[in-house]
Amino acid sequence: MADKTILKALRGETQSVPPIWMMRQAGRYLPEYRATRAQAGDFLKLCYNPELAAEVTLQPIRRFGFDAAILFADILLLPQALGADLWFVTGEGPRLSTITQQSDFNALKGKDDIHKVLNPVYETVKILAQELPDETTLIGFAGAPWTVATYMLAGRGTPDQGPAHALRMGNNELFENVINLLTVSTIEYLDMQIRAGAEVVKIFDSWAGSLKGEAFEKYAVEPARLITRELKRRHPNVPIIGFPREAGDGYIGFAKKTGVDCVALDNSVTPEWGAANVQVDGCVQGNLKSSHMVTGGQDLIDEVRHVRDTFAKGPHIFNLGHGITPDADPDNVALMIETLRENA
Repeated sequence: MADKTILKALRGETQSVPPIWMMRQAGRYLPEYRATRAQAGDFLKLCYNPELAAEVTLQPIRRFGFDAAILFADILLLPQALGADLWFVTGEGPRLSTITQQSDFNALKGKDDIHKVLNPVYETVKILAQELPDETTLIGFAGAPWTVATYMLAGRGTPDQGPAHALRMGNNELFENVINLLTVSTIEYLDMQIRAGAEVVKIFDSWAGSLKGEAFEKYAVEPARLITRELKRRHPNVPIIGFPREAGDGYIGFAKKTGVDCVALDNSVTPEWGAANVQVDGCVQGNLKSSHMVTGGQDLIDEVRHVRDTFAKGPHIFNLGHGITPDADPDNVALMIETLRENA
């Protein structure tokens, strides 16, 4: 296990060829995924079917030979486990029952009551821990409290996270109750993933960029610090990747403030900026534009080399700056990997 390339990067080792995996690598751009999802019936049924969720997690490993597999699940399974109603509207995305007043919050379950709902996820991890190739790292994950809260407070994804910001400023006590519950529940959720076999966990804060100044420190940095501290106490040897997407200058010092072993970078920053300002503190992950998986060609080849070479002087995990999109061409994924590993 210690020789796995991603674990080497997370320990701070610089490698001649960086390890690679891809956010949303199990997904709609793969015909085999679409077939398995149809077999499951719908997205949530797929998430809660351990055999089929493990199958779609394994599909991109079989096809491309990525250095890591990321558990197939969804960040909104946790609020569902806490008692929120969750459903998905075809073509539009998730919908949840909303929290607008204290009585809504009071109706939620506690952190110790989530595991009955989430047990299928842990079973998926156990299957993967047995079936993945020996050289492939298994990554578990959860959404960060702020990002998950934005969905719980709005009932859906929003372009500006407006309802969450409105509650944060209008009823801060209720807002912080939600953040605190999500923080302690995320610890328990990731702890169980690790116990089931996850070798690395990642905290996705997809909407961190809409928090500014003190709010970023309080609701993006501090929950990540608390989650990381407690997970490190329980599992000292399990690395943690943080992804405060579109954090801008908030990326600077994020690893030191939170204790995460690696900071994932999106495309709002250049590789040069990331190397100069973030990689100086340790491992970085990223940050090829997802659009290259659609367009391909020489531009893809050139940019893969650019990202690889810019981060070559320090620990680096090659990845996209955000998740691969459904219109991506699997052939471009293969070209990305081939280019990254050329001359290896």
